Amino acid sequence: MSYGVRLTIDAERDIEDIYRYIAEHGGVSVAERVLSGIERKCIGLTHFPARGNVPKELLALGIRDFREVHYNPYRIVYRIIGRIVIVLCVLDGRRDMQSLLQARLLRP
Repeated sequence: MSYGVRLTIDAERDIEDIYRYIAEHGGVSVAERVLSGIERKCIGLTHFPARGNVPKELLALGIRDFREVHYNPYRIVYRIIGRIVIVLCVLDGRRDMQSLLQARLLRP
């Protein structure tokens, strides 16, 4: 049983920003490797997306609607709606995740 995986515009922008930053500071080959890893993680969500954990920052607020998988140090945050996995954001886990998740996922 497989799920469809869709990226939001925000998630696509996150990935583009990550690629651009790494290419500028670490080289294109490193950026390509990271991009491939993130893509593999996203594609992997087609099977058993519920295996991802609830982000601890949201769990502390009693919010269980979102899940995440990791491609260190990046956190791929998504939501499962029916048979579709919607990737909402791809964030650097070294940043202030509490503020980022609240701003990105809990905005009105």
